[in-house]
Amino acid sequence: MLTGKQFIAKFDYVRPKTFQEAVDFLVAHDGKAQPFMGGTDLFVRLRDGLQEARYVVDLKGLPGMLDITFDPTTGLRMGAAVNMNRMAAFPAVQARYSILAEAAHTVASYQLRTRATVAGNLCNASPASDTAPACLVLDANVVLWGSGGERRLPLNGFFVGPGRTQMQPGEIMTAIEIPLPPDGTVGRYLKLGRNAVGDLAIVGVAAIGFPDATSVSGHRFRIALASVAPTPLRATAAEEILAQCPLADETIDAAAAAAMASVTPISDVRGSAGYRERMVRNLTRRALREVLGQLKAGERSWAHTK
Repeated sequence: MLTGKQFIAKFDYVRPKTFQEAVDFLVAHDGKAQPFMGGTDLFVRLRDGLQEARYVVDLKGLPGMLDITFDPTTGLRMGAAVNMNRMAAFPAVQARYSILAEAAHTVASYQLRTRATVAGNLCNASPASDTAPACLVLDANVVLWGSGGERRLPLNGFFVGPGRTQMQPGEIMTAIEIPLPPDGTVGRYLKLGRNAVGDLAIVGVAAIGFPDATSVSGHRFRIALASVAPTPLRATAAEEILAQCPLADETIDAAAAAAMASVTPISDVRGSAGYRERMVRNLTRRALREVLGQLKAGERSWAHTK
């Protein structure tokens, strides 16, 4: 038996030709107009009555929104309407940003990823976002267009609460820019869900590591976590431990404990707060060991070629 709202109310479809036209329309119809790129969340919310829209504003056709490019000096730039499957298959992503492709592959199903976008994932500001931790450890920036024109913001600090970001009314995300990772960077994204694939994260852990002669350990690590706080977040205390101490098992254990101490999870139908805390520690430890193993394997391979 069907229960609740099972249909989408009538709306007007709007397709602006310029960013300014889109922003002006969204501002003029604040609360009545919804931006549309992939639509994988928007239409579910409209169907379930969680959002209302008198107007749906299609942004996909705006200049650059479907472009994805790589520059060997500045890095990756993807338009906000680039879908996850296309992003994950892009050669430069495979070669230099593989953690982002790995995270995207855990989102929903292949069919939905042909519509879903990383930008939409970030704009939704879900604490359980899978692509946000990968973007955080890659030091991504978001490009926004609003009433004051274009601006860039670091993703670290972009999220301000569940479903809330620093975006202003009418502002739209136009692109995501990710700088070139340090040479030798490797990474892992580990996700705990109720199902093997496709489920919302109970815990998500992204970790990258790269050689750095300025640190005590000879390496630097970045760690970001999902579904364990009001927003996706960097585990900076854990990162400092890994930079300041030799990379022994006890150092990794201490970093994993620091990551666990940095979270403030809730209990819900997918897992208790205590379970999430312990799984942050366990998955962080596992991710770091796997990253460190890849780093050492790469260093051995490089040594053999000398």
